[in-house]
Amino acid sequence: MKVIQINKPILNALVTIPFVLCAFITSTVQAKSTAITHATVYTLAGEGTIENATVIIDQGKITQVYSSDNTPENINTDEIIDAKGRILTPGFIGSMNSLGLVEVSAVARSRDSKDKEADITFDASLAFNPKSTLIAYTRKGGITSNIVAPQGGEDLFAGQSFVVDLSGEFNSVTDRQNAVIVHLGAETKGSRALKLQALDYKFEDAQKALAKQALANKSKDKKAKEDKEPKRDELVINALLAGEKPLIAYADRATDLLALIALKQKYGLDLVLVGASDAVLIVDEIVAANVPIILSAIDNLPSSFDSLHANLSNMAMLTKAGVKVILAPEGDSHNINRLRFDAGVAVANGVSRIDALAALTANVADVFKLNSGRIQVGKNADLVLWSADPFELSTKVDSMWINGKSISTRSRQDDLRDRYLTKSDMPKAYSK
Repeated sequence: MKVIQINKPILNALVTIPFVLCAFITSTVQAKSTAITHATVYTLAGEGTIENATVIIDQGKITQVYSSDNTPENINTDEIIDAKGRILTPGFIGSMNSLGLVEVSAVARSRDSKDKEADITFDASLAFNPKSTLIAYTRKGGITSNIVAPQGGEDLFAGQSFVVDLSGEFNSVTDRQNAVIVHLGAETKGSRALKLQALDYKFEDAQKALAKQALANKSKDKKAKEDKEPKRDELVINALLAGEKPLIAYADRATDLLALIALKQKYGLDLVLVGASDAVLIVDEIVAANVPIILSAIDNLPSSFDSLHANLSNMAMLTKAGVKVILAPEGDSHNINRLRFDAGVAVANGVSRIDALAALTANVADVFKLNSGRIQVGKNADLVLWSADPFELSTKVDSMWINGKSISTRSRQDDLRDRYLTKSDMPKAYSK
């Protein structure tokens, strides 16, 4: 047998070629371009709602939005999907929940959203599970991304939220430590005043330390100019004072909300309120301070003495007054896909359809500084094509794209349904 010898450089080149080809093929698949034609597009941007529109997505972004008047005759994309007049919206954005951190709330070893030692530096994104069975289930509600919020521990601050897409991929955490969370209001033991006071002192001390350091930097004294490395928690407080991170504050009673607005004005904070049942009592102050509110549209029964003004009409009153509202259902990770039903309830109680849709998309993107939430050139191609009106119970997601990639909405619940409804030779206890 004749043995053919190949020198090392050639051998290395031959070994490298398949990997190069695989990388090329992979990038080509990822770069797949799509045209969605004849759609009723809710842009949530300046164009408003466009009938018979065409949306082009490529490289994970929206590259063109055409009306029927300016759609080119020949569309050069890898695939064309005829929407046949169906509704196309931005992907919905969930917020203030523990998706990917809690699998079964009754099982302690599946909960990673809180810890006794958690403080302002708590980064729960390190425990996020993109393969959670709840993620595919959440996608059924047209939700393509989410703001995950830790529940904290014994510290004043609960930690920091983070942003994920719901692709189910291991790189789906897109922004870590993007907002700081604090829970205020009634206390089982002690007074609510202590937390408000502690919050004020935290910002006051940090502001004084920054001013002192700025003065030292101007000094000719070399010893005074030596920079002291801030601690991790101090860096986060400084970011809040600089407006680099929002402060997400849970509170309901009007006096607490007014105290928070005063802190915003005193320290220049980027404040966002959550719950805010009494907001309707001080709506003028909230509008003047330009403070967004995250709430549930179906919160109509008081859960405490702080929330006596919870009402189905609250969202309508706030949006009509000019408050930027974000919808977020109360409860754990299992309820997030009902987000669109909450929006439907809001519409039934006086909120316009566009305001309700914005509360699931554009408003969330604005508050958390996301490049999504609108169907607009340059935005992330997070889109949902619906079978009918997305606020109707019977409507389903026909197609979904996350970062321009088509994503299935099939979940574990579908697999279980098919398993137990399919006739089998197995015993009835197994198949029914």
